[in-house]
Amino acid sequence: MTDQATPEGKPTSASRTTLSHIMTGNDTNLLGTVHGGVIMKLVDDAAGAVAGRHSGGPAVTASMDEMVFLEPVRVGDLVHVKAQVNWTGRSSMEVGVRVLAERWNESTPATQVGSAYLVFAAVDADGKPRTVPPVIPETERDKRRYQEAQIRRTHRLARRRAIKELRERRAAEGIDD
Repeated sequence: MTDQATPEGKPTSASRTTLSHIMTGNDTNLLGTVHGGVIMKLVDDAAGAVAGRHSGGPAVTASMDEMVFLEPVRVGDLVHVKAQVNWTGRSSMEVGVRVLAERWNESTPATQVGSAYLVFAAVDADGKPRTVPPVIPETERDKRRYQEAQIRRTHRLARRRAIKELRERRAAEGIDD
């Protein structure tokens, strides 16, 4: 990564996004509900838009930390995917996503049907990491999400380190997987 000055911080609300999509028969799985992969693509699309907005340029999906499906989504549901930057590092951002669904023809409130956390890396035209602006949490909920994101990052890094150490130890012992 080239040395860059840290850009001025941006508030959480500056890049918050909602993507909405009505589910059709083309989106279904063999059980007749919406395929999880369709929801995951919407999640990645919304998170990517938020990451690009926050970083002011291209950002690529580095990992999906967690995807939870709480309720099935059905044909005719209007799905709302709400995303925001929860935390920023030097060139990476955690984006939190909530997935809500409501019947397209009813006036009942939307219910949460899923959630996810994704990590994006901001990249320049050559695909090299670039510095992102710090996120400035605005509300108590934003501050809680920021703190939770730091915990997830710590666990992610510890898990990677433990796996790397295990693989190195097994390789040193001559055990090839």
